[in-house]
Amino acid sequence: MKKKKWIIITLILCFVVVCTIFIFRFFAGDNISPRVCGPEEPFAADNVKTVEAERTTVTEIYDAVGTVQPSTQARIEAQVSGQVNAVRVNAGDDVATGQVLVVLDDRQMQARLSQARQSLKTAVSQREQARQAVHAAEAAFDEAQSAYNRVKNFFEARAATEQDLEQARSGYLQAKAALKRAEDGVSGTLAGIRMAEEMVAEAKIALGYTEIKAPSDGRLLKRLVDPGDLAMPGKPLLLLRTEGGLRLEAHVRESLIKSVQPGTQLRVELVTLGQTVDAKVEEVIPYADPRSRTFLVKAALPDIIGLYPGMYGKLKIPLKEIDLVLIPESAIAEIGQLELVMVKTPDGWKRQYIKTGKMYDDKVEVLSGLSGGETLKVKEPGNDE
Repeated sequence: MKKKKWIIITLILCFVVVCTIFIFRFFAGDNISPRVCGPEEPFAADNVKTVEAERTTVTEIYDAVGTVQPSTQARIEAQVSGQVNAVRVNAGDDVATGQVLVVLDDRQMQARLSQARQSLKTAVSQREQARQAVHAAEAAFDEAQSAYNRVKNFFEARAATEQDLEQARSGYLQAKAALKRAEDGVSGTLAGIRMAEEMVAEAKIALGYTEIKAPSDGRLLKRLVDPGDLAMPGKPLLLLRTEGGLRLEAHVRESLIKSVQPGTQLRVELVTLGQTVDAKVEEVIPYADPRSRTFLVKAALPDIIGLYPGMYGKLKIPLKEIDLVLIPESAIAEIGQLELVMVKTPDGWKRQYIKTGKMYDDKVEVLSGLSGGETLKVKEPGNDE
């Protein structure tokens, strides 16, 4: 009985040992080593596509977020107050220099011009009357002067009395004063005519302001009024982009401003269009925003089809050179949240777990798991292994 008990215990111990060995060997095959993990696989056929993990130096870039804006734009405003009668353009329309954009109610200006013209007509009539008065005063003066000279000669010949001479002299002086007043009246009417002419010219200019015209060629960005609105000086009616191109206006943190100076060539990523283009820094506003600690930088953009003001862009500012290991995405397999590649070794293909970082063009940065120079297997299209 005792012997049978020992046999049972021995069999149980053997079973436990066998199970332990089986479990250990089962899980030992998936242990991850610091460098290479997973079971070896024999080399595939010669036509297996491979790629080499590339160790290279790239420039670390800081993306300054910005907005596309017109290089030059005009705020179209009214110079006189008035109700808007018509708006002859819409946003997106191309306009030419001198083209009528907005028409204001001109009745008040027309009345002002009519009044100025009537004032001019009255001043001209007064000048004619003054001239006629001058002619009459000249005739009276000539007559008085002749009478005075005649009496004076008579007095010298003792044919006239001193009283006659004094009366003739008094008439002469009165006629002379009347002529002077008449001539001054003509001068006054000439001044009135000049003033009336200035009033007419001002009224014509004000009337011209009721038709608001394009100051230069360009494209209309915004229409801010409609017929019936009240226009007045200082209130923008339209926003016009003139023929000056577009630029990116980005806010750059103050620690990088020494790297961004007027004339610097930088790259700009236009996210919506999926393009990256060269841009030249035109202007750096010499004032830092005290809240964001950034400077406003303006970089000129080339002519690009489909690019409009208000679009989103990134000004790419180089920071420093860094060493990276880069591999194509097609060499990476994902298992849950793990990333692995197949590395070629003298003994065959082995799985290597890696950690990836940023994308650089069409390649992925490898943060850990590869040191560069390794030969990797590339997944064939449609093969998820």
